[in-house]
Amino acid sequence: MNNPKRNTILFSLLFLGLIFLFFINISLGSITIPFKEIYTSLTGGQASKSTWEYIIINYRLPKAITAVLVGMGLSISGLLMQTLFRNPLAGPYVLGLSSGASLGVAFVILGASVLPSFLSVILLSPYGIVLASTLGSTTVLLLVLLVSQQLRDTMAILIVGLMFGSFTSAIVGVLTYFSSAEQLQKFTFWSMGNLGNLSWSSILILTICVLLGLFLSLLSIKPLNALLLGENYAKSMGLNFNKARLIIILATSILAGSITAYAGPIAFIGLAVPHIAKLVFQTSNHTILFWSTLLFGAAIMLVCDVVSQMPGMEMTLPINAITSILGAPVVIWLLVRKRSFK
Repeated sequence: MNNPKRNTILFSLLFLGLIFLFFINISLGSITIPFKEIYTSLTGGQASKSTWEYIIINYRLPKAITAVLVGMGLSISGLLMQTLFRNPLAGPYVLGLSSGASLGVAFVILGASVLPSFLSVILLSPYGIVLASTLGSTTVLLLVLLVSQQLRDTMAILIVGLMFGSFTSAIVGVLTYFSSAEQLQKFTFWSMGNLGNLSWSSILILTICVLLGLFLSLLSIKPLNALLLGENYAKSMGLNFNKARLIIILATSILAGSITAYAGPIAFIGLAVPHIAKLVFQTSNHTILFWSTLLFGAAIMLVCDVVSQMPGMEMTLPINAITSILGAPVVIWLLVRKRSFK
């Protein structure tokens, strides 16, 4: 189904909804800040209270931007993997990148006790954890890319990615077994995901990585449409399949790897948002799906972040738990609703 007028209306509503949710995200929290004050602060003015100004610029705006970047990156990488492997259950972490990042962080957090004290202090800092996560996911990426050059079967790459994930998870399990309660608590908190602790310099690096990954994804739209009918058909249409596959894997790795490094492993978004976009827009055309998935991912991530902030309370819930609790029932409802209309 391809209805340009309907798609234009949906895109307009999505875009306006995203802007509204962005302001809602900044407004709500332990302290509620009026929209007018947010607009004044973001447009270069001075909020009526200095505390509001500080909260907006130094805490809530960076967190809202991070939520948008994470939602966009994970949802697009999920769309790429589902199309490449022709598997609706494929997600951004199917290549083992999340497990690689977890392994890097586990070595730093769970193995800090055997390192010299000055070195453990450096590695346990936010930058040290980001570096460890990046190195872990990059190592798995290089191994997957190396294997992908040797294998012609795309499904074999999927299996290899799952095996890398299982292998690294097993090592993390061994490290966990020999760790103290304090170390386990730190690692558990990291694995729950966090959008709120990034500095502006970290957000700049994450933005560059996400934009690079999205640019590579944008270049892959035509190959993705060709792959919908199978590898053989795509090759018969003149597609350089190995090159297209390499770009798709690289784009996914940059998106998922950088996001995991800075925000931790965040579940559901990459798996479910592409399905939501397909069900709402009723199309398999990736020219439409790319932008719809992008907007839905950012919007849903903002909603999940608002819920995790527990507006009016000091408590903040783990973002990883919220994405799954809110997301899974929505996808089930959409799938059941779609089937009931057939």
